[in-house]
Amino acid sequence: MEALEERLRRALVPKGPYDDKDVIVEIRAAAGGEEASLFGGDLFRMYSRYAERQGWAVEVMDSHPSDLGGFKEIVFEVRGRGAYSRLKYESGVHRVQRVPVTEASGRIHTSTATVAVLPEADEVDLHIDEKELRIDIFNASGHGGQNVQKNATAVRVTHLPSGIVAVCQDERSQLKNRLKAMSVLRARLLDLEQRKQREEIDSARRAQVGSGERAEKIRTYNFPQDRVTDHRVGYTRHNLPALLDGELDDVIEALAEQEQARLLEAQLA
Repeated sequence: MEALEERLRRALVPKGPYDDKDVIVEIRAAAGGEEASLFGGDLFRMYSRYAERQGWAVEVMDSHPSDLGGFKEIVFEVRGRGAYSRLKYESGVHRVQRVPVTEASGRIHTSTATVAVLPEADEVDLHIDEKELRIDIFNASGHGGQNVQKNATAVRVTHLPSGIVAVCQDERSQLKNRLKAMSVLRARLLDLEQRKQREEIDSARRAQVGSGERAEKIRTYNFPQDRVTDHRVGYTRHNLPALLDGELDDVIEALAEQEQARLLEAQLA
């Protein structure tokens, strides 16, 4: 009976308009310098492994590696049924507490990285006037800034009214890079529209990613205590290596249950 009641409650919750969409995930190092970049790399691997477990495809669209193998910024696409419905809870500031490889004295540091999860927008979801775009073509660059191709294939697309910029340089084809950059641009513009709508409903509500300051965290990864805590629902678990290897379902389920309870309460009110 309890299981059936839970299924009925979930069936009453309206499905989000973008839940079945593919997503574009953006990870950026925030507070903490090189250690924040290394943590950004850990988060990218965590989401890649989670996607692999779900049978989803991951494709990097743009990246800026750090000197020690992390990422100052990485943008990637996750394609698979229900990708947004699961990954949407990952948006926010992620905080890590550990002894960095750059720390000689063994002191624990606190660093952060921001994660933004954007539903991929189709052309029917969002119309973009080509006249409002500036498209720049340049040589793709590798580690250290050196050019890795003789031909200019990297694409930078700027949406002039909003100032939003999307770059893609991971493909060898200029056309493929342009298509990917446009996909990122559409997702960012759709996210901008969603934020405007939310602000009209609640002007005090913040955008999904803050400034990256340590106090704004949604989740803390504490390595000395082998513990991760999601501060939104007060959920705590151990075995950090497994979590970073993509075992995210229990954390996501806790967040999904909270959202479903809130939506059901609002619907029945």
